[in-house]
Amino acid sequence: MNNKLAIIVNGIIKENPTFVLFLGMCPTLGTTSSAINGMSMGLATMVVLICSNFVISCLRNLIPDKVHIPCYIVVIAAFVTVVQLVMQAYTPGLYETLGLFIPLIVVNCIVLGRAESFAAKNGPLDSALDGVGIGLGFTIALTLLGACRELLGTGKIFNFTLFPEQYGALTFVLAPGAFMTLGYLVAIFNKVTKK
Repeated sequence: MNNKLAIIVNGIIKENPTFVLFLGMCPTLGTTSSAINGMSMGLATMVVLICSNFVISCLRNLIPDKVHIPCYIVVIAAFVTVVQLVMQAYTPGLYETLGLFIPLIVVNCIVLGRAESFAAKNGPLDSALDGVGIGLGFTIALTLLGACRELLGTGKIFNFTLFPEQYGALTFVLAPGAFMTLGYLVAIFNKVTKK
């Protein structure tokens, strides 16, 4: 397999932040009450991952070892601020729904972990591709989790009604449903990806 494609596939399957590494559980469980919320949070995180990985990789030889973590946080915070302002300007309803979780991308262990473990050791293109792979893996996981919870809780997916809401189980839209659904999705993911 092509090395560039392998970097992307690695983030989606082998190092999936949600189903394999169990990173970023706060936004995973907190924002996935619907498919659109999960997908939006995943895409916002992916944009920050791609941009911050690229910039950190470009600056990796200029940043002293003693201050590399604070420097990474400043770079990540800059991109989170851009994403936050764009969401606030163009999708205010979604921005209100995701609320506090958008600024918390700054300290998301997925973003900081990839900066430390990959971007600081690889070239800019590979680092950006790693951001794409990890971001896609995170987005797919959050969208799938949100879609399952929304379907089981309200009978809808992306606000398209599949069955009447009175047949849904409200538990799945609430916090306990997030844990239950995540557990089942992890089990299914492990079953499908294990040989």
